[in-house]
Amino acid sequence: MKETLKKFVAGLELDTRMLGMIGALVILWLSFNFITDGRFITPRNIFNLSVQTASVAVMATGMVFVIVTRHIDLSVGSMLGLLGMIMGALQVHILPQYLGLEHPLIWVITIVIGVGAGILIGAAQGWVIGYLAVPSFIVTLGGLLMYRGAAWWVTTGQTVAPLDSTFRLLGGGAEGTLGADLSWLLGIVASIAAVVMMVMSRRQKKSHGFKLKPIWAEYTLGAIAVALIMGFVAVMNSYPVPKGAVKRIYEARGEDIPQYAVMHGIAIPVVIVFVIAIIMTIIARRTRFGRYIFATGGNPEAAELSGIDTRLLTVKVFALMGALTAIAAVIASARLGSVGNDLGTLDELRVIAAAVIGGTALAGGVGTIYGALLGALIMQSLQSGMAMVGVDAPLQSIVVGFVLVLAVYLDIAYRRRTGH
Repeated sequence: MKETLKKFVAGLELDTRMLGMIGALVILWLSFNFITDGRFITPRNIFNLSVQTASVAVMATGMVFVIVTRHIDLSVGSMLGLLGMIMGALQVHILPQYLGLEHPLIWVITIVIGVGAGILIGAAQGWVIGYLAVPSFIVTLGGLLMYRGAAWWVTTGQTVAPLDSTFRLLGGGAEGTLGADLSWLLGIVASIAAVVMMVMSRRQKKSHGFKLKPIWAEYTLGAIAVALIMGFVAVMNSYPVPKGAVKRIYEARGEDIPQYAVMHGIAIPVVIVFVIAIIMTIIARRTRFGRYIFATGGNPEAAELSGIDTRLLTVKVFALMGALTAIAAVIASARLGSVGNDLGTLDELRVIAAAVIGGTALAGGVGTIYGALLGALIMQSLQSGMAMVGVDAPLQSIVVGFVLVLAVYLDIAYRRRTGH
């Protein structure tokens, strides 16, 4: 039986480190569910967990590229606060003067300016690191201090609220979801896309003469992917919107209040994370830019000798990190419905921890997007679970810090054992 199981796992050719992470997440969920008398693994809590993970998960995908190129970005939390404050000020104090309150273009202009500002800030940091050869630790540590102060300066420390109603939908909540029907449709489309990608990957490997997995392994992996996608949709569609919220939403639309239960479905921030994850995975695996990132992280000197402009590459990587931080700022501020001076505090540590726990090597050259997403989910599950149990905030920080150090140690031990 044991040998059969080993052959089955070997035939699937799954990353053993990823299996270990999934196992750790399952144990974590089951443990918290037992301690909370079944309140942790519920549609409501999983919905909240998915929304709470979104902003850190978006930034973690960019942090993978930063760490893979042997750099670090300590400024993302403060940058998120600054970009959130800029976008909040645009919606509340500036754009309404010219366009009017709740104009349909306010949220669009806000996001465009916010992402543009993120790209400029990130590119500026990358230029100092790449062309002036100032260590990324120092540059981004300075950014951490400067951007937090600049966020206070934008509105002299005042909380900015209320944000544009359409903009707030991007943060989730009762209204910021796809609803049951669109969620099922998205699940079906995502399942088809997953299967198509597996088929295309197999054909590409075959055309290049690479060794192929057994066909039963491909079918098994496809079935697992579809089951996970549709299972997640089913859980999200089993979380009903409170009756009071349903009444408020439908009255605001001028529609009749339905007599049946209205389900949340997948939250918009989760959709954003999925889209970002797909784009970043394609960049990492299918583009010259992605190949240059991993080549530079593996051996910077060899990459430069082979003709890669590593300085310009650094600028591009940090500019991308800035853009993703702006998107995370949209999600974080929209979820709260306001922007305060503490927005993004300590997010830089959560993002770095998510990437490292997800298998991104601090020595550079190694990292995956799906690993960073899984790492972000593990981090948020740990924090949410401890909050539900009633663990004090200082003790939560102690536990998270210990888990981070343990994850790095286990990663080092794993790479020594496997020779990677």
